[in-house]
Amino acid sequence: LPAGQAGVSSFGFVSVKIFDVLGREVATLVDEARPAGMYTVRWDASSRPSGVYICRLRAGNFFSAKKMILMK
Repeated sequence: LPAGQAGVSSFGFVSVKIFDVLGREVATLVDEARPAGMYTVRWDASSRPSGVYICRLRAGNFFSAKKMILMK
């Protein structure tokens, strides 16, 4: 651990959710505490219709929302 970091947990709560354009939650991909690092998450959208979806990521104090277009 870097100096001054002893005993500090590197776990943080992470949430990755998918919403439709009406704001309804259609999938929860991650909803748990995870250690710091890089991750890959896949969304199986085979049962969803084509359209616009919003992917919302929350990790600690960080928040991001991105628009996705699903085309079949």
